[in-house]
Amino acid sequence: MSKIKVGIVGSAGYTGGELLRVLIYHPNVEIVFANSASNAGNKLYDVHNDLFGDTDLEFSSDFHSNIDVLFLCVGHGDARKFLDANPVDPSVKIIDLSQDYRLRANTAYQGKQFVYGLPELNREAIKSAQYIANPGCFATNIQLALLPLASKGLLPNQIHINATTGSTGAGQKPTATSHFSWRNNNQSAYKSFEHQHLQEISESLDQLQSGFLPTEGGSLLERAAEKINFIPQRGDFTRGIFSAIYVDTDLTEDEAYDLYTTFYASHPFTTVSKANIDLKQVVNTNKSIIHLEKHGSKLLILNATDNLLKGASGQAVQNMNLMFGLEERTGLNLKSVGF
Repeated sequence: MSKIKVGIVGSAGYTGGELLRVLIYHPNVEIVFANSASNAGNKLYDVHNDLFGDTDLEFSSDFHSNIDVLFLCVGHGDARKFLDANPVDPSVKIIDLSQDYRLRANTAYQGKQFVYGLPELNREAIKSAQYIANPGCFATNIQLALLPLASKGLLPNQIHINATTGSTGAGQKPTATSHFSWRNNNQSAYKSFEHQHLQEISESLDQLQSGFLPTEGGSLLERAAEKINFIPQRGDFTRGIFSAIYVDTDLTEDEAYDLYTTFYASHPFTTVSKANIDLKQVVNTNKSIIHLEKHGSKLLILNATDNLLKGASGQAVQNMNLMFGLEERTGLNLKSVGF
């Protein structure tokens, strides 16, 4: 097949940089433009230093629709603004990495609907979609830990989640809680019980376990928080998400492993490990590795993912592969950092 012509808006940030690292070596892709008005004319490696020697491409201020697929690596709220100001030819596929089109109430664009781009949930719909809303990083990790239970209607009334993310989850712009002197040798909780990703998590779980999400009781976030007790934490590392989730269940440990391995048998990036897991197994990869333990009536679910790859840009490329009929793993044979 001919090369897929790609345009990227917001290519100077963390997710844009990760997308470039993957797509430069993708065998079926031609990068037509990497848009960044503030860096126009500079080499990609002037911002993404690790790309020195890999490409001589330059950032561009141009935007046009003479492409096959557009990736939006912009801040939350900015994707909708960009598309309102720069209408895209209806033939162009769009993969949005912001949160603007993820929720059921906000999926419409140009008479079509954005499909929620979690392949382990919506693979067949993604294959025929024109527009994809790429999931959030916490949302990806937590949903993958819970989807098998939801598929059998086994989610209980209360879910307890402690999940820690690296500093890149806060984006490239330095903040009081992301610069080195604060983050190093430190840990903190934030947005306890009210993180915005609860909304997409609850809608996906409700998709598989109808009735899981309460229909009354306030905003979507408030209704999600009635059942999902989520404590996000900032870790003193740069990338990755490690979650520890527990639920009450009658399943034995063997039954839980059978359920999870069967559910993910056809999904190449999500695997279930009987050995305990750690974050370094997935950093710099598009993997999600899950571990299960039964303690009395409680099932402990551990999940490790890379927030910038499976939680953002790697998953966006996975979605692109599905949309264009490519093998799902094309260009994503990425290796972990090791030890």
